[in-house]
Amino acid sequence: MKVFTTDKIRNVVLLGHGGSGKTSLVEAMAYLAGMTNRMGSVDAGNTLSDYDKEEIKRKNSVRTTVVPVIWDDYKVNILDTPGYFDFVGEMEEAVSVADAAVIVISGKAGVEAGTKRAWDICEKRNIPRMFFVTDMDDDKASYREVVETLQGAYGKRIAPFHLPIRENEQFVGYVNVIQQKAKRWNKEGKVDKFDVPEYSLANLNICRDALLEAVAETSEEFMERYFNGEEFSEDEIRQALRVGVCDGSVVPVLMGSNIEAKGMYTLMADIIKYFPSPDKCKISGINTENNEIFEANYDFSKPKSAYIFKTIADPYIGKYSLIKVNSGVLKSDDTLFNYHRDADERLGKLYTICGNKVEEVSELHAGDIGALAKLAVSQTTDSLSTRKNPVTYIRATISKPYVFRRYAAKNKGDEDKISQAISKIMMEDLTIRVENDSDNAQTLIYGISGQHLEAIQSILQDKYKVEIELMKPKTGFKETIRKKVDTEYKYKKQSGGHGQYGHVKIILEPSYNEDVPYEFEQTVVGGAVPKNYFPAVEKGIIEAIKSGPLAGYPVTGVKVTLYDGSYHTVDSSELAFKVATEQAFKKGFMEASPVLLEPIAAIKVVAPDQYTGDIMGDLNKRRARVNGMNPIGDGITEIVADIPVLELYEYDTRLFSMTRGSGTFSYEVARYEQAPDEVAKQFMLDKQ
Repeated sequence: MKVFTTDKIRNVVLLGHGGSGKTSLVEAMAYLAGMTNRMGSVDAGNTLSDYDKEEIKRKNSVRTTVVPVIWDDYKVNILDTPGYFDFVGEMEEAVSVADAAVIVISGKAGVEAGTKRAWDICEKRNIPRMFFVTDMDDDKASYREVVETLQGAYGKRIAPFHLPIRENEQFVGYVNVIQQKAKRWNKEGKVDKFDVPEYSLANLNICRDALLEAVAETSEEFMERYFNGEEFSEDEIRQALRVGVCDGSVVPVLMGSNIEAKGMYTLMADIIKYFPSPDKCKISGINTENNEIFEANYDFSKPKSAYIFKTIADPYIGKYSLIKVNSGVLKSDDTLFNYHRDADERLGKLYTICGNKVEEVSELHAGDIGALAKLAVSQTTDSLSTRKNPVTYIRATISKPYVFRRYAAKNKGDEDKISQAISKIMMEDLTIRVENDSDNAQTLIYGISGQHLEAIQSILQDKYKVEIELMKPKTGFKETIRKKVDTEYKYKKQSGGHGQYGHVKIILEPSYNEDVPYEFEQTVVGGAVPKNYFPAVEKGIIEAIKSGPLAGYPVTGVKVTLYDGSYHTVDSSELAFKVATEQAFKKGFMEASPVLLEPIAAIKVVAPDQYTGDIMGDLNKRRARVNGMNPIGDGITEIVADIPVLELYEYDTRLFSMTRGSGTFSYEVARYEQAPDEVAKQFMLDKQ
């Protein structure tokens, strides 16, 4: 592929709700750029972006795909991201290297939860953005309604650039609001200019006023002229828009039809015209040698540095590290230093990546996005630089997974293959985590949602040829006691020759510190139990608390005092005292009012105000205690509550349903509390 200099590069992430048309928009762009002979479709499963089997099966994006579109001597690196929150980590990785965003909205579905989430991410990172309204070929699509909703939510920043023109229920052209000219598509795919239809004049005036008001907001001089009723020239409008779009004070709204490849020429022209090239953006890291700030700023003349924003570990195409060059010019066979791993990486060949295809390139300039093959130790969010100028960049913030399932191999003997496959998936997806819960004899896999974990299950089967079962996780109950008891046990065994003899008298009582499994004291006097057997007694306690007598769960919050016992000069042994202690513990535990403790999580649920009633009602059904509600702003409320971990199973699905995908939650296990009798009885009957 041709080498592009920094000023000829645009890095644009596509954001929006799942199903809004991001992937088909990329397909239309690629087709008009001459990258493909015909447009693929999501339904047919033959698009550039959604090439993975899981994406083809689901008919929606599961991973971020990079598609570099060459347009009028510019390289526009399009990052096509999943729209559903289940795969939010992919989107967060892409946003970390994007210089601007196109938020895609379906003209039929309108503004959805994913639209608002995309806006919030752009606000948080201060990324220039524009909206593109798709599906305008459908008679049910309403551009006006979308614009009004956006203006209601985001105010005067919203600047509609176009108006659709329909004739005989067909999408035939558009009105350019800046030029106040109408344009109709002809058979060659180009446009013919004509006068604005009378039925469009009213809407044009409304959109024109909104556009000029957004322009006026960009400077005091323009604001004064606007209030004085002065007209702005087209050049003045475009210059103000360039400044306003880059600083986020103006957000254009464009529209088109992906299926008919209409509206992409103006979209691509406006991306190049209004979005900043990397050299107009800022990026800084820390020089780890002197702890000074390194202003990289995508300057090709500065020492080489890059950031790894994504890893592809595919069993067929191999491992690729996707990078953005933050400074300098990378060349084939460069050697860069990874500060995080304290290792040098020989780069070998450089590539650009387009969907699942790679193409070699001789060099990558600052601001460009490319790929490196088979790096030895580097991982996603690592930084690469020179040893003389060792730099580290802030790692992207990736969402923490809270939904978990127990999993096991369907076929015996596949455990190692599954472990290796999941390790590769975790390289690609930082929102996947695996935990070995030895207390409950289970292996847990964490993800963003149940849907996310089912996708991982499917990927394991299709790509790595191994199968796992996803099951309801065992809840990590614990056992403790509520009263003090005095108990003893004598272990005596005679089998010819040396026998076994151990005798202990112990007091079991609550320690009132349930963060510590046990406390051990000895108050033996007179050598009733020799000191050399004290460690064996403690080993017996340790063994006994692993699986409590009540329901087989770990024991916590117990104090054990060894105060008496007896021994035999010949038959006593460490084993005998260990066994005697275990048996005494179990016997005394069941006499000391044993109870089951369940883990309690402190949960925070964030959702729009209109859903708080439903959320609180559902939390109450789940035995939660609501502790408060905190208004966050923009019609969003945070609900804080304590909830049994047992009741969090499938909560993600319920919250998604209640809030139409706009609610999120997070939690931390805070403490243990005594389980209600009905819950305790259920789990004492059969430990899950």
